[in-house]
Amino acid sequence: MQSAISMVDSAAKVPALLMSGTPAAEIRVVVVDGDDDFRNLLSNELSEQGFAVTTYSDAASVLAALDSLCSADLIVLDWGVPGNPGLELMQQLNRLGVDLPIVFLTHRSLTGNERLAFEHGAIDYIDKSRGIAILVHRLRVVAYAKVPESRRDKVVEVGSLMLKPHISRAFWNGADVHLTVGEFKIVNLLAGNVGQHMTYREIYDAMHYRGFVAGCGANGYRTNVRSAIKRVRRKFEECDPAFDRIQNYTAFGYIWARD
Repeated sequence: MQSAISMVDSAAKVPALLMSGTPAAEIRVVVVDGDDDFRNLLSNELSEQGFAVTTYSDAASVLAALDSLCSADLIVLDWGVPGNPGLELMQQLNRLGVDLPIVFLTHRSLTGNERLAFEHGAIDYIDKSRGIAILVHRLRVVAYAKVPESRRDKVVEVGSLMLKPHISRAFWNGADVHLTVGEFKIVNLLAGNVGQHMTYREIYDAMHYRGFVAGCGANGYRTNVRSAIKRVRRKFEECDPAFDRIQNYTAFGYIWARD
């Protein structure tokens, strides 16, 4: 059995990935938008598509979190973000050393604004009225082009488990486990931290995005995690009735046990 995680390059076809609607796992997107409903809708959809999403509601909050931007791949920025017009915020981020691809969103698709965006280095300018599906597709195209090839199309192997993050697929002893995107995120987190205890909150954040709130009561997310873990275990057990890698850590969370 292989106890350490190994990375093996695979030869996925870019056009097939982009056109199939498969998830863009491991692509880290920062969304800055003052419209709470739109921001949450976009974040949820991107998360379902396999993106790792962090959101901010205004210029001040994103400027206060510069350290977190260092690990991002792409910034999605509302043209009219509260506290600082989008173009000014982009320039301010650049002056502070944040050199990330930026995609502008707008409710008013004006040619003059679009020209300004591109002149100042934006890589896309998208009208929100086009709809979430179109927006997510364009972000997938942009992100795939901008994310370093070394982080694309990898295979992660942990003992009998093989993960293909670029398509959110998991295989156990060669058999496809048929996980959903959310379930894959759980397995990816646990198996990526073999022998380490992952808290309920860490698992829940991996399923959605950091700070996501749902469920009943302050600890409602624990129930959601337990239900998700139950589904994941059941799918692995359909491949292997003796599957026992996901183990409970009482009142804390779960662990992917070592071989």
